[in-house]
Amino acid sequence: MVSSGKDCCTLCYDDDGTASEGVTWCIECEVFLCIDCDEHHSKARTSKDHKTMSTKDYHKLPKFMLEISNQCRDHKKKFELYCSFHARPCCVACITDKHKKCQDLKPLSDILKQVKSSASVQLFEKDLKNVNENLEKILKYLNSRININKSQKTKAAEQIRSMRKPIDEFLNKLEQEILDDLESNQSQLKSKMNTLLQELKTEANQISQLQSEFSKMTQYATDLQMYVGLREIEKTTSQTAKYIDELKSGDNFEEKNLEVTISPALQTILQEVKSFGDIDINTSKSTLRIKAGRKDQAQNLVSTVPRIEEIKPSMLRTLTIPEDMKSKSALICRILPDGKYLTIDYYDKYKSHALLLFCNDGIFERKVITFTEYPCDASYVRNNTVAVTLGYAKQTVLVDIEKNKIIQTIKSFKQLNSYMIVLE
Repeated sequence: MVSSGKDCCTLCYDDDGTASEGVTWCIECEVFLCIDCDEHHSKARTSKDHKTMSTKDYHKLPKFMLEISNQCRDHKKKFELYCSFHARPCCVACITDKHKKCQDLKPLSDILKQVKSSASVQLFEKDLKNVNENLEKILKYLNSRININKSQKTKAAEQIRSMRKPIDEFLNKLEQEILDDLESNQSQLKSKMNTLLQELKTEANQISQLQSEFSKMTQYATDLQMYVGLREIEKTTSQTAKYIDELKSGDNFEEKNLEVTISPALQTILQEVKSFGDIDINTSKSTLRIKAGRKDQAQNLVSTVPRIEEIKPSMLRTLTIPEDMKSKSALICRILPDGKYLTIDYYDKYKSHALLLFCNDGIFERKVITFTEYPCDASYVRNNTVAVTLGYAKQTVLVDIEKNKIIQTIKSFKQLNSYMIVLE
């Protein structure tokens, strides 16, 4: 009995769960085969040409690929055709079921022929690389934006505090000044009243003493002493009464109250200033630069030729050339696999031709190289290499558009007048 987690042979699997361990996977039959069954399978007339792979290699496939079957789930028949309109394989029964009006049906074997060695595989591999690089750039960019926003928050908080500090210092200064003024005014009032109190106490003590001695004068003084004493008492009381009248006629007895009036400007702050400021999120153009992906990438696996009624021309892109590089004419324009554009422009002023590179969005990127000879045609070769024919010079040059230089010159025995390059 096969241990748990092992692949059981599909052909010799019994209802009681006993089966030999599968060591091979048949791609055509989609079954696991043990050693014995694999031997019979490879000798049988109907299956001897079937492609097989080890179970170890089978499990190396991505999970989503393990779920892809070569049989139609609806009709349980093998896929034999490919519908370009629906971009999906179909069996013979599917034609009458879902593809009655589909005209572009092709044998699936023709579609799958040399699929692994086709240029599409390299393009999709590059697409995966570009998308992965784009995601990494985006993740890095977003993390950097988070850090930048955090730094902006810290800077803004410092700016708020730096604004608050002088305000606090200014208000503290104004507060201290008015408190000092309050203290000064209260001290002046207190000083004046203390002086007046001291004078009044002196007068009161003098009158009190005379009042206490008056009864003794009436009892024991002689008439002369009484007469002179009364004159002194009269003089003293008159002076004191006059002193009181003078105090009363002045402002000494007016009630002087301390009051404070808050500056209207400060009160206006409380009424008019509703916030310390505003926090805004200002949006600017992103500095993130990512590689543009190809559109309708899945369609590149299947070469389709549209019918004449399906062709609907439209303006796809306009190439923008800097003002200082305006040319007399553009001789050639080519679209590269990554979606960028190449043109060869003629400059009458310099009597030369330039190979120009444009981004996917049509914006000028850079001048690749300049030719003094007249170019007839250009064609993409591979790996950032472009072939340019120089007809009158009897040459074809290979240009590395990444390094901006000619990497190879191929000479011809006759003048190249053809405007088409075919490279195998």
